[in-house]
Amino acid sequence: MFEFITWGGAALSLAGLFGLVWCILRVMKARKAGLSDDELRAVVQGVLPWNLASLFLSVIGLMMVILGISFG
Repeated sequence: MFEFITWGGAALSLAGLFGLVWCILRVMKARKAGLSDDELRAVVQGVLPWNLASLFLSVIGLMMVILGISFG
């Protein structure tokens, strides 16, 4: 049972990591596009909720991994 929690947590952590990489690439692309300051700020504000959600997903996944290892 706890093995499923461990592997599920690892999958959640990887999904969060991919989300973080996507956020980084999105902002880097916007910076390289030479947007004005207001346009760049709008892009960053649009990416911010996705960034926070990805961080949350990674943290929850890592907690699940720790719980699965501790109890398993």
